[in-house]
Amino acid sequence: MRRKQVKYDLTEVDVGRAIKEDARIKRMEAATEVYKNDSALQYKMTEYNVQTIALTEEYKKEEKDMEVIHAIEARINSLYDEISKLPVLIEYNEAQEAVNTFMNCVNEEITFQITGE
Repeated sequence: MRRKQVKYDLTEVDVGRAIKEDARIKRMEAATEVYKNDSALQYKMTEYNVQTIALTEEYKKEEKDMEVIHAIEARINSLYDEISKLPVLIEYNEAQEAVNTFMNCVNEEITFQITGE
């Protein structure tokens, strides 16, 4: 579906390009690239997801094996702790937070310019 083309002195494309050049966006792009390509992180995240699925399946059983449940929960907690302390994930989360704050400020300024509030 094509968007209706409207001519402005300053286009949404210009605004988008200016935002894309901001250092916070560049930092997020770099952090995302590192995050996606960090094999140790991806391995741990995959194992975390598999363990979470295994725990869900174990809880669904009519006769739950609490020893298995506790072992899976311990592994999930261990993985969460390991993952959350990885520098690549810390940087990714901090970069994402900076972008979110920046975009909130941009949206607030646009709203203020339109409404005066």
